[in-house]
Amino acid sequence: MTGATDPQQHSPATLAVHAGRPARAQGAGINPPITLNSTFVSQGEIPPGELFYGRADTDAWHAFEDALAALEGARQRGIVFGSGMSAVASVLSLVPPGGVVVLPRHAYHTSKLVAQDLAERQRATVREVDIADTAAVVAALDGADLLLAESPTNPVLEVADLPALLAAARDRGVVTVVDNTFATPLGQRPLALGADLVVHSVSKYIAGHSDVVLGAVLTDDAALAERIRGHRALHGAIAGPFEVWLALRGLRTLPLRYERACANADELARRLADHPAVAGVRHPSLPGDPGHERARAQMSTYGAVIGLRPAAGAGRSPGEAADAVVAALRLWTPATSLGGVESLVERRRRLGSESATVPEDFLRLSVGIEDVEDLWADLDQALRSQG
Repeated sequence: MTGATDPQQHSPATLAVHAGRPARAQGAGINPPITLNSTFVSQGEIPPGELFYGRADTDAWHAFEDALAALEGARQRGIVFGSGMSAVASVLSLVPPGGVVVLPRHAYHTSKLVAQDLAERQRATVREVDIADTAAVVAALDGADLLLAESPTNPVLEVADLPALLAAARDRGVVTVVDNTFATPLGQRPLALGADLVVHSVSKYIAGHSDVVLGAVLTDDAALAERIRGHRALHGAIAGPFEVWLALRGLRTLPLRYERACANADELARRLADHPAVAGVRHPSLPGDPGHERARAQMSTYGAVIGLRPAAGAGRSPGEAADAVVAALRLWTPATSLGGVESLVERRRRLGSESATVPEDFLRLSVGIEDVEDLWADLDQALRSQG
């Protein structure tokens, strides 16, 4: 790996700044260059690790892959993809024909769509579970081939007992994948908890500026890493050099951005829980939240996404009431996605593919790094305007 950092010696905040830097030499740049090569000089037999064609591998990816691996504590170089969904598709490709996939009933809706497509084409059986119900998940693991877990879940923020689930899966020979997009490596390190693979939508907190679409897979297992890299090359699910360079630049400030966003989210969740125009709030920082104790035990922070259900106004359906709140916001931006420096809001059930068990009025708030008082003032006026 490039750079002079040791994941065993340095904190995540230091790794984010220093991992993946070029080797230190007189006159050398401190940032890796953007290398634009589709092919490389190659003749005769190609030894392992040698660059020969950009779809298979390119040094344009390596600095970012090394830096993200250092943050996740992975023993193998990370594997960057052209999108988060291409990363998810690569891990689902590990399921054998006719195999069984276990995944949360509340998960990123496109991940669920890919799994459902496998089921509809009779490529796999899909078992949806309440990821917070440990006994139910363990029962579903019998005879399964792969567990794709989220914790906290997207969008309703359920928290899984990851150590228990990963241990149960290992005992049954089930490959385990944890989507760590919401928690980031700063909130939890699933590989250290026993996961076989970790996936990220790099588009979100890692890159952090709502300007790239990328994904990544990380693992400690060399054989799994080779299979995932092979899938990337075979299916052409590759990332552009400039996008990867932007993601690495964004990763450098991840600890600062994430710390501020999480602090804002903790404060906003506390205030929203007492707001007269709020019917319900989900955030693991709240002592009464169902995932609070697990998050406190497993995570170093509670994350920067809040689930909000406004009180229904007179003569309005729950969905209409939630849409009215979104329309009244002036600082928060109505948009899909999350993890950028700006605060976003979205009523999830406006998407026809969202799980039917997500409430119609559920708003997903992606808390950014703005001044918390400005964010609160906008939320407060939007909620009160519906009375």
